[in-house]
Amino acid sequence: MIRIQKRDGRIVEYDREKIVTAIRKANAEVDASERAGEDMINVILDHVEKENDGVVNVESIQDMIESALVNKNKYVLSKKYIIYRYQRALLRKANTTDESILKLIKNENKELAEENSNKNTILASTQRDYIAGEVSRDLTRRMLLPERISIAHDQGSIHFHDADYFVQPIFNCCLINIGDMLDNGTVMNEKMIESPRSFQVACTVMTQIIAAVASNQYGGQSVDVRHLGKYLRKSNDKFYKQIRQEFGDTVTNEVAERMANIRLMDELKSGVQTIQYQINTLMTTNGQAPFVTLFLCLDDQDEYIKENAMIVEEILRQRLEGIKNEAGVYVTPAFPKLVYVLDENNCLKGGRYDYITKLAVKCSAKRMYPDYISARKMKEHYEGNVFSPMGCRSFLAPWKDENGKFKFEGRFNQGVVSLNLPQIGILAKGDEETFWKILEERLELCYEALMYRHKSLLGTISDVSPIHWQYGAIARLKKGEKIDPLLYNGYSTISLGYIGLYEVTKLMKGVSQTVPEGEAFALKIMNRMRRAADKWKEDTGLGFGLYGTPAESLCYRFARIDRERFGNITDVTDKGYYTNSYHVDVRENIDAFSKFTFESQFQKISSGGSISYVEVPNMKDNLEAMEEVVKFIYDNIQYAEFNTKSDYCRECGFDGEIIINDDMEWECPQCHNKDKAKMNVTRRTCGYLGENFWNAGKTKEIKSRVLHL
Repeated sequence: MIRIQKRDGRIVEYDREKIVTAIRKANAEVDASERAGEDMINVILDHVEKENDGVVNVESIQDMIESALVNKNKYVLSKKYIIYRYQRALLRKANTTDESILKLIKNENKELAEENSNKNTILASTQRDYIAGEVSRDLTRRMLLPERISIAHDQGSIHFHDADYFVQPIFNCCLINIGDMLDNGTVMNEKMIESPRSFQVACTVMTQIIAAVASNQYGGQSVDVRHLGKYLRKSNDKFYKQIRQEFGDTVTNEVAERMANIRLMDELKSGVQTIQYQINTLMTTNGQAPFVTLFLCLDDQDEYIKENAMIVEEILRQRLEGIKNEAGVYVTPAFPKLVYVLDENNCLKGGRYDYITKLAVKCSAKRMYPDYISARKMKEHYEGNVFSPMGCRSFLAPWKDENGKFKFEGRFNQGVVSLNLPQIGILAKGDEETFWKILEERLELCYEALMYRHKSLLGTISDVSPIHWQYGAIARLKKGEKIDPLLYNGYSTISLGYIGLYEVTKLMKGVSQTVPEGEAFALKIMNRMRRAADKWKEDTGLGFGLYGTPAESLCYRFARIDRERFGNITDVTDKGYYTNSYHVDVRENIDAFSKFTFESQFQKISSGGSISYVEVPNMKDNLEAMEEVVKFIYDNIQYAEFNTKSDYCRECGFDGEIIINDDMEWECPQCHNKDKAKMNVTRRTCGYLGENFWNAGKTKEIKSRVLHL
């Protein structure tokens, strides 16, 4: 019995009459002598049906018909049939794109509206970006990628990330070389911006750079706040000098320093406020606030450590307070995201900056951020270095310049392709030999897709984005110069992502990866993917890395496609989501400490990027418990975050927990708004509606049904 695999990955029943109709329509456009009679049509289809069984690609069936018509000397008819196929394909694709765009304009495209909570699809500027994205997806699938990759993406075998931007020669995410741009000046809109002479101006220039950079790439960006320290000192020196000039010897040095400090504190607050408000009010060309991360690191080797401690403290204070929304309610801003480094001087073990870490913990309890990086563990994994993740949470590999000095800022990621691990387990049906064979095939497909990412950037000239390539964000190339050297030798990265280690382990071993047998199998998969990325890097000179993709929507997409193709599979597709990367599943009863300990082994393998989470309720009244977990993070895991509840409704200003109603929809308990675009749910959710409990009476007894992100 034949079943047909459609171009979008769906499996449908074979329908002989549809093919007969297509041949008859081609018949109607040729002379009588060129037509195929009913008997000939039946003979051709009898042969096709005899030669095929099981699931057959629709293209293969149509190719056989064309060949059969040629063999019957029906050359003209064969051409008409080919043209008919082509026209139908164009019409089908055009209709899909047109329908998507029209639904977007009418605000009826629910999938796009929920894809990114930070992008309001009602706004004209955002719609313009989405319309361009739909056109890019269409061109990417029809013209820019080979059909096998497009089909694999449609079937959910792999995910070709950011196809809505692939038509342009732009990249994913980066670490802005903000130090070079502030110290040596930059150019924006053909206007020279010289090195700032004060902290306030440095903050303003930094936010303008962030907006310009965000408008010319599609991923996130990170900025190391340590570069602002020298400008805070410049402001202090300027204020002290002004006071001395104004008051002379009428005030003592101590009084002059206190007066200067009063002015400095005011400028510090204003400068940080500029960063926060500028980032949240500036709109990039894609209709959203810049996707930016601030890296907060208190390095004892930093010449400006005193000033930077003041800046980090003020950033956390203002994030703790929040920003007023249109209803006048203080809420958690989406950006900037914060990453706070735990080191010997601030890991809550008697360090001189522990007071700042305590403030960070308060902020996590109320406002979800910051994330936490352990300098201790990161140095173990990255040759003694501590540096920021890129905005998309991927990490760069260590790279040295011609002087043998490590360099991280001014580098970027070329793009990502992710692998659907559970689908391989479904197809293997428990047979390991089959599993490893399919995995090898899928890895080769990912490699091919990633090379298309790379090739799309080859030959790009610096004029495409002067802020990146000519004026310091990434490089200072000449006009017309190609960016090609920055694509090779590991300077930039290119990432293999993966989803669903828990589900594939469950499918192949019948147990979670937290059970010894499942753990061994999961580690075997992880190490195989890592070896593949390492070999690709060795063979090509490109910075391939294994990346624990933090892509919540992809967890749902892969699960939805597989459920449609293979039906409900217990503890796999029936949940409606797959776990992200290596994470322990939501329904595993595991405490926060055990979760971090267990997942840390996967972070080391997934060196191209990874983050682990624990889901917590509102912990504002139990900060000691959270502080214990922060101490644990420093000693045990490189990159971690608390998922705290910090919701609000933009419709009425309600600032509390958004609920899930009986219809499985988010709903404001105050005004009953159900429009997701008008509410903020900052928890990373997975759709799990079961018990989510904690016993916070004793820290070591904290229990959490952790979310998959």
